[in-house]
Amino acid sequence: MNSVVLLSFVIGYFVLLLVVAYYTSRNSNNDSFFIGNKSSNWMLVAFGMIGTSLSGVTFVSVPGTVSTVAFSYFQVVIGYLIGYMVIAFVLLPLYYRLNLTSIYNYLHHRFGMISYKTGALFFIISRTLGATARLYLVINVLQIFILRDLNISFGVATLVILIMIILYTFEGGVKTIVYTDTLQTTFMLLGLIICIIYIMTNMGYSVGSTLSEMGSNNLTHIFNTDVNSSGFFVKNILGGMFITIAMTGLDQEMMQKNISVRRLWDSQKNMITFSVIMVVVNFLFLFLGGILYIYGKANNIIVPGDDLFPTIALQYMPAAISIIFIIGLISALFPSADGALTALTSSFCIDILGLKRKKLSEQASKKTRLMVHFSFAIIFFLAVMLFKWLDNKSIIDIILKVAGFTYGPLLGLFSFGILTTRKVIDKYALYVCLLAPLIILGIDFVNNIEWWERQLKLQSVWIENVKSSSSGIFGNFKIGYELLIYNGILTFIGLWLISKPQPIPAEVETILEDGTR
Repeated sequence: MNSVVLLSFVIGYFVLLLVVAYYTSRNSNNDSFFIGNKSSNWMLVAFGMIGTSLSGVTFVSVPGTVSTVAFSYFQVVIGYLIGYMVIAFVLLPLYYRLNLTSIYNYLHHRFGMISYKTGALFFIISRTLGATARLYLVINVLQIFILRDLNISFGVATLVILIMIILYTFEGGVKTIVYTDTLQTTFMLLGLIICIIYIMTNMGYSVGSTLSEMGSNNLTHIFNTDVNSSGFFVKNILGGMFITIAMTGLDQEMMQKNISVRRLWDSQKNMITFSVIMVVVNFLFLFLGGILYIYGKANNIIVPGDDLFPTIALQYMPAAISIIFIIGLISALFPSADGALTALTSSFCIDILGLKRKKLSEQASKKTRLMVHFSFAIIFFLAVMLFKWLDNKSIIDIILKVAGFTYGPLLGLFSFGILTTRKVIDKYALYVCLLAPLIILGIDFVNNIEWWERQLKLQSVWIENVKSSSSGIFGNFKIGYELLIYNGILTFIGLWLISKPQPIPAEVETILEDGTR
């Protein structure tokens, strides 16, 4: 497929986003940017959140995992579904009762200013790393399969895409993103379904015969029953559950859209609807991965997992399918990046700079907000270039691993506040939240030294010594996605040690009664 033609579709798609942004951002103010004036339609939020949650990682990386671990990722998806129910019926009622703009204000009410800013800081770190990892994956695909032929470097492509995102988010914020995410989710799902149907038809398969062929290639296996394996089904289901609670329920980007809905029940309907659709869509991506494996095997296509879908779509399919793939891919790219940029701007302005408390004029607040927005775009650029330097071929594994370290303190802070009535010594909260992930990092480094060796390209006698000692400490047991749980538990214990069994002030206890029952 001609690279110029594909690039023209990318540009045309972006122009469409600008048109939508223009109409949705008219008469916008700071409340529009931060919480959409609390007037978002719950159905649009639910549908648009699919694109934000899936991103280019799901579009490219999840199908690529099927060739090595079959459908075992679905174990994590089962955990996601349980986690979404916890968010709908535990966290959302708390956020609505407090009438929050930033969900980390809960920590201010419950513990104090240091805990509040600590929670916001860990969100900023977590979302920056997660969003830029997703951004890297999609830009890398575009650069390899389109832009390289046009002599456009990876750095230039990254810069241009970030400028595009700034242009349609800087004014309307959440108010605009609710609509653009809906549009982008539609294109992404259409791309997924059309690609599945075309490849199946091309190979002469029905749904039943495709599943049968996948089964004969041992691709449909879901549950891992090896207790020592990092992919053991209990570890993955629990890991998926707590990853969802942390990466969605304790994440300002995701909750910012939910709390932009006027009523709690509508927000809960959004979460329930979204979670069911997410399970179905993730299964379709795994199904696509199985089809791609069979097609690749038949045509002797041997490429790394994350390159399988783009290679087949852009080099072995007709022009129409190549175009549909590119539109689906960039539709997966923008929701994860634009929402993150908006949420990070909101969190930094409200939680770190305290714009709401300073009572600035609308114009002064807007000026500060724009400066923060542009600053995060620069940080995004630098982080994406770092991922390019690491050049990892399994980004979904990286994202879930990073989440285990950075979202763990958030999980510990919120669970301690909700499950206990103890009062922490606020000034020590930051130290606990820094120490817990560092300890877990050390444990995971020893336990999964081979993984760290691959990611960081480590080779030395010292690494070999760590390998030999780790087998003596852990045996065959490997830590998986439940890493987040260990981190959260360690943070919880640390908070308990710096807390006192004194009652919460009556006025705060009244406000927080939903979260401490």
